[in-house]
Amino acid sequence: MNIIHEQSGDSFGAQAYTFELEHDDGVHILHPQQVMSYRGDPRGRSDRLLEISRMMRKRKLIRADFKGRCTFTAVLPAGFGLQMLDLSGGSDMLYDFRQLFFYTDGIEMKSRILKLKNMLITQDAIKMKFSGNGQIGIMTQGTVFQAELHEKEPLFVNAGSILAYPENAKLDLAVYGNHLASQHMNYHWKMTGRGHVLLQAGGTRSQELREHMEDDGLVKRILREAIPFGNIFIK
Repeated sequence: MNIIHEQSGDSFGAQAYTFELEHDDGVHILHPQQVMSYRGDPRGRSDRLLEISRMMRKRKLIRADFKGRCTFTAVLPAGFGLQMLDLSGGSDMLYDFRQLFFYTDGIEMKSRILKLKNMLITQDAIKMKFSGNGQIGIMTQGTVFQAELHEKEPLFVNAGSILAYPENAKLDLAVYGNHLASQHMNYHWKMTGRGHVLLQAGGTRSQELREHMEDDGLVKRILREAIPFGNIFIK
């Protein structure tokens, strides 16, 4: 299977991805409503209901399966991109099923129920763990990069930036820095363990920066930052 990112001059618009499948290829699309064009045997697409547990996690009912030689193009909304990951054998990484856009034949998924503490931190009860040989596509917001975990030295990460993390990781809710820093930051994950965390550079951070740049006055910005709860009382 070959996937082509249809580049355009407008980097802020919707992103299109063309999937080119050969005779023995198979791919499963979790957001079939995003498929905008298809070329091939009409019988090459077969939609089916998701399992009940995955319906609940993704809040979607339908999965589209594409088999055999065909070409189709899927579009992601503005601000979203697609990160393709090649898997071989087992993986210790846990993903949010809602961010999964596709997976190929040869990939198996297993649900992992989080510990109660981690449920409260992530506001999610179930993560997905992949195994097998193939490829998955994760919807992202912004550049994707890795940060290494250590057994003793913690990594503080804004929860909205995490795409995936190892099942062995230990998570604690925390802030860091001095009083002013900790007072004005969102809660972070304090993470230790082995392996790496997969992060995305976009999301809520980008929106806050845009709002900051469009703000109407230096004095108001200073007061919002310096006064406790200033961002609530000073509009």
